[in-house]
Amino acid sequence: MTSLAPKTQPKRGGKSAAPRRRRKRLTWDKVSFMAVFLGLPLVIYVVFVISPFVQAFSYSLTNWGGFSQTMNFIGFDNYKTLFTDDIFMHALRNNILLAIILPIVTIVLALLLATFVTIGGSSKGQIRGIRGSSFYRIVSFFPYVIPAIVIGLIWLQVYDPSAGLLNGLLTGIGLDNFKSFPWLGREQTAMGASIIVIIWGFVGFYMVLFVAGIKGIPAELFEAARIDGAGRFRTLISLTIPMLRDNIQTAYIYMGILALDAFVYMQALNSGGGPNNSTLVMSQKLFSTAFTEGKFGLASAMGVVLAVITLIFSGIVFVVNHLTGGNKDVSD
Repeated sequence: MTSLAPKTQPKRGGKSAAPRRRRKRLTWDKVSFMAVFLGLPLVIYVVFVISPFVQAFSYSLTNWGGFSQTMNFIGFDNYKTLFTDDIFMHALRNNILLAIILPIVTIVLALLLATFVTIGGSSKGQIRGIRGSSFYRIVSFFPYVIPAIVIGLIWLQVYDPSAGLLNGLLTGIGLDNFKSFPWLGREQTAMGASIIVIIWGFVGFYMVLFVAGIKGIPAELFEAARIDGAGRFRTLISLTIPMLRDNIQTAYIYMGILALDAFVYMQALNSGGGPNNSTLVMSQKLFSTAFTEGKFGLASAMGVVLAVITLIFSGIVFVVNHLTGGNKDVSD
């Protein structure tokens, strides 16, 4: 019998015609979906992030006083003034110091605490944390829920030379040298005391972040490391940290951004910048330049410099993480 199925007409040269691809039509549902979930967030980002930065850069090229309509274009004179200002450069060095010390110390402490409360328990039996680990998680995380300004004011009272809790405890155990000791009023100790406050406020949050990451690592890997004779420190270095590289990178960037700002903590602890500007940061200098001296153009230049340094810092972290094998699987 003759087949009734339609035959494909061959092309010249004996080749059959390839089926044509149908173009996907843009329906109203697809257009509305892209507009709401792609276009709207993009518009919000441009309006509230990109636009203010461009506006701040344009202000930084003027001598605007902030409360007048006159705005004379002066080019890059504000930037020249910044990098020849000893106080601003001192504040910049303080921010860089914070960006180096704060993330390292906070992340190391958070990793150690997270290890203790997840896999730091008995070396026999099931992999578990130390006894009472749930209590330690709650206590460590508690400072993070307190507003930054409240933390600053609390520690301001703790460091009080005459009636502070710290000096009271130290003199109570016989260290009379710390009677009326000005922790925030002495250049040698002001920055260190401020760093301790910021670490105290954030170490619990990053501990919880790392705990969640460790919980995502298969328990079989820890059991295999234990069978191979690896101790807690060796397990932390060879297994836990490589598996948490992305978490550590994120934590380092966020702590670095905080260190490059640190306005609330420093303003609460030492609103004047500390003795000999020992705790002054760029955001404090920006605030005083704008609202005390009335130089909004110069303050805008400080904001642009701070934003650029923040972007450079984030880029360095990504590059270092990539060069040290951050994108490779630990199993490789």
